[in-house]
Order: sequence, then structure tokens, then C-alpha cells
Amino acid sequence: MRIPIGRILLFSILVYGGKALGGDRPNILYIMSDDHAAHAIGAYQSRLSVLDPTPNIDRLAEEGMLFENAFCTNSICAPSRACVITGQYPHTNGVHDLRGGIETERQFLPIEMKKVGYQTAMIGKWHLKEEPGAFDFYTVLPGQGKYHDPEFRVQGEKGWPKDTIQFDGYHSSDAITQITLKWLKEERDESKPFFLMHHYKAPHDYFEHAERYNDYLKDVDIPEPENLWLENQPEFGSIATLGYEGELIPHIGTSIGNRNPRRSYAVDLPKLFPKDFPPDYDPANYSNAEIKRMSYNAYLKNFLRCVKGVDDNLGKLFAYLEEEGLMDNTVIIYTGDQGFMLGEHDYQDKRWMYEESMRMPFLIRYPQAIEAGSRTDAIVENVDFAPTMLDFAGVETPDYMQGASFRAVCETGEEPEDWKKEAYYRYWMHMAHHDNPGHLGIRTKDYKLIYYYGCNYEGGYRTPPAWELYDLRKDPTEIRNVYDDPGYSHIVDVLKARLVELRERVGDDGKDFPKAEAVVQEFWDYDGEDRAKAIEISHEFLETRKAELAKKRK
Repeated sequence: MRIPIGRILLFSILVYGGKALGGDRPNILYIMSDDHAAHAIGAYQSRLSVLDPTPNIDRLAEEGMLFENAFCTNSICAPSRACVITGQYPHTNGVHDLRGGIETERQFLPIEMKKVGYQTAMIGKWHLKEEPGAFDFYTVLPGQGKYHDPEFRVQGEKGWPKDTIQFDGYHSSDAITQITLKWLKEERDESKPFFLMHHYKAPHDYFEHAERYNDYLKDVDIPEPENLWLENQPEFGSIATLGYEGELIPHIGTSIGNRNPRRSYAVDLPKLFPKDFPPDYDPANYSNAEIKRMSYNAYLKNFLRCVKGVDDNLGKLFAYLEEEGLMDNTVIIYTGDQGFMLGEHDYQDKRWMYEESMRMPFLIRYPQAIEAGSRTDAIVENVDFAPTMLDFAGVETPDYMQGASFRAVCETGEEPEDWKKEAYYRYWMHMAHHDNPGHLGIRTKDYKLIYYYGCNYEGGYRTPPAWELYDLRKDPTEIRNVYDDPGYSHIVDVLKARLVELRERVGDDGKDFPKAEAVVQEFWDYDGEDRAKAIEISHEFLETRKAELAKKRK
């Protein structure tokens, strides 16, 4: 039930907990972890919820609203963060990949907050290269940063990036929380509302958790996703993700088991976490299925140990906010910078448009206006986060932002009539790091259409193009590609037309990389000639990858 706005305003101008609040604007605390998938949060009621890894994060859902359909527009760290800080899509803000940065004058979210009297702070993982100079205060990890004994860049006399402080003996999650608590206790101007971005490095790979979690989940068999085993999903994927007659299965997408010879957790994790494998572990003594199952368990246990560290630290942060009478006058948001594949389809990392990677957790608590225990399936994108936070601060969305505020959804549980009906996605980093082809697509509440155009920025290093369509009502785990099912031909036509309109609306006209756009257009219709060429490209890429692996072995 929506609380009358007059009551909200009356309450917000009162003295709360013995401390004067900053006018009639709430504090805003934006908490973001790195790669924390929604299905690794108890409140999302996935297979992992039985492990109860996130009681403090779950509290935000119990006392606020949970978003079931929050999506990133590009599932990789820097582009997602750039979308949040600018309210713009990657093709507009220019951060297509991990090389991009946002300079001080384009850090729009803190700039707009400061205009209306907010004290601003950025603490933790920044990952946008340029100095977070638009904030009043910052203490941020350099680049990806370290899990243990982390170093932070701070404001100082030497200037960015030379001024640093070291936290010897600390895990990064503990250090980031301590810095935030110190800022709240010693730096916060109580005459102003605060806008605080509190960002954890965890649980980014390779999942180096604090030692106190070594035994957490030690003797537990982690529940497996239904789509972990490729042999159990024969209708998943396409020539773009499998190759012609499966010839690229070892080379598209890094793996949990030993499918991908270039990078797999079956090879990496026994070296990093020997405690999670038998003492005399030798892969020669185990079947591929046994190795995959052990690798999956090691992966999930160490991932969830990092998650546990984040959640425990948030318990400390929330306890402080309550002690100081700040909890209920603060809009508290918890999210990740994107999702993460936790074994689904035998994939690791993110980058994919598949649900586990594209979906972001988004929980928001503000008891003065948001009903406890509410949920919504409204589609929101990370470009909408900045306009929404600004709306809570009393700021209209600037014209240069492409996102829109969903504050009304938070406060009423209902979507405005003109609210978006689809999300746009595009991944540019073709076959980089985790062997993901370049792709784009549209996601509605019922369907997902993915177009793997399969080339780099210059239209080269081709992988076979193809389309995939998933009926999310019948197939939420995306194991059956129905693009070629005659019963879905009308849906394909409609979604392709909507995708064209969506690209126009968000401004992804391809002019930034015209050679890649030429490939996008070449295979759009995907007729018989296109399909024949896709087979040729599959064969050619297989030979390219074989040559690369042979060269690496030498």
C-alpha cells in the first residue's frame, strides 16, 4: 500500500533519532557488488536459497521491493558501471568494453546530486579508469584491485593516481566497509543528505575470500542447475554457440569442466583452491563428469564464501545506520554490476545475454514510501538507475540521460502506462577473455531474441552468425532455441521488427563501428545463403582456433 506523500514529506522534515536530517531529501546508499548474480541471493528463491548465503541482503527484500526483471545492457564490469554513473547506454557514453573510462565532467550522477545539496562519496571498486573527481570524497581500488592487503587511491597532495593508502592484513570487503563506516562517522556532514556509492570487489573471480570462511559450506554438496550438463539440453544454442554439428563446443564459452582447452575451472581451480579437491587429486584418476562436478562445487563454494563476506559486512553497515537513526531515512539499494553464470550451460563468467548473466539483482528499501515485501516484474535497465536515484533526491531526469526513473514502480508496485516493454542488450568484446561471440538482442517479459553476429569491432575474427529465440514462459532456463520452430515464426518477425525499433530508440545505429555494423546487417534476414555462409565461417574459425592452440603449446 502506498503511503500518502504528505505523510512522507512531514516525516522527512522532522528530527529523526535526535539528529537533524538534510532538508526533505532522503539519504541515498547505493551498494553494488561485482558479479553478484541474482540467483545467489536468498530472496530470489533460486536453487541456492536453501544455503541462506545472504540474510542481510534478504532483509532489503523483506522490508522493501525486489525487482525480478532488472537487466544490464552489457554484462561486463566497466560498461555496466558507466551506464549507472551516466544514465546512458554504452554506445552513447563510449564505454563499450573494459578499456573505457568516464572522466570527471561526465560523472553525471554525483554531479546532479551535488547540485541539490548532497554530500557525495565513492568507496570501493570504481573501475572506470579516470579519477572519480565529481565526488566530494573517494577511496577506490586501482583497476580491478586486490582481494588481500588491498591498496586504495585517495584524494591527496600528489594527485590521482599517486596518492594511495594500504590496508595490510585486510580482505577487501572488510576494508571497504571500514572505510565507509569511517566516512559516515567522521566525514559526513550532518547538515546535508548523503549520496554514497559503496562498491565491493567481491565476488569477482577468482573468489579469494577471507580466511575465516575457509570452512563455510565445506561439507555441503552445492545444488546443481538443471542446465549444467550440455548433454541434457540438446536443443540449446545454435551454430553461433556450438559450431556446425557441434564442432566449436570446445571453443565457445569458457567452461566449468574440461570442455574448453583454453580456459576451464577444471584446470584453474585445483591450483587455486586445493582444499576443495581430494588431497591426492589427479585428474587422470577421475572421469570428465566427476571432474566437472568437483570443479562446480569448488567454484560455487568459493564464490559463495565471497558473497558471505559481503553479506556479513553489510550486517555491520546496517547496524551502524540503525544506531545512528539513519536506516529509515535512507534509500538503500543493493545490486550487482551484472549477473554471473554459476555453471548454467557449463559456462563461467558473465558477458552472455542468457538470463543468469544479463539479469541483475535489484533490491530497494525505503519504508517511508516502499511497501515491505513487495515485488515487481517491471523491466528496468541499469541506465534507469541514475534517473531513479535522482528522482528520490527530487531531481528531474536530465535530457542527456537515456534512462527513465522507475520511482513510481517502487512506490506503487504498478508500471506507468508508458513504461518500457523490453530491454536492449549488446556485447562488443567478441571472443575476448571468455570466448563469447559479439551479440545483441531484445528481452521482453515473455521472450528473448539473441542475434550472434560474431565479429570484432573491425568486422573480423569471425565466428558463425545465428539467431536464438527462447520462450521464457515455457523455458525459463533457456534450454530450447525455438528460432526455427514454425510455430514461432510470427514471434520471430515481430521481435525482429521491435529490435530494429529498439536500436533506433536507444541510438545504437552502428556508426561507431561501421565494419561490425555491416556484418550485423549482412546476416539479419538469415536466409539459406546466410546459413550456408555461417557453416563456412564455423569451419574456418575451427581451423583458426586449432592453429592458435598449437602455437600456444609451442
